[in-house]
Amino acid sequence: MTALAQEILKTFDRLPDSEQLEVALEILRRLVHFDFPPLEDEDLVLNAEELFLELDKQESDHE
Repeated sequence: MTALAQEILKTFDRLPDSEQLEVALEILRRLVHFDFPPLEDEDLVLNAEELFLELDKQESDHE
């Protein structure tokens, strides 16, 4: 990832939640037009694993 992209992400992280949502929605609108290659099963499994680990962490933080 380039230094510029990293700086954009740092700036994004400093935004209030409402502005983060607005920016994220705009980025998603723009991504609709990208031609992405199909995901491999391994990619889906890794993403699912990361998601479940994060959800477990959030759940344990709230207990």
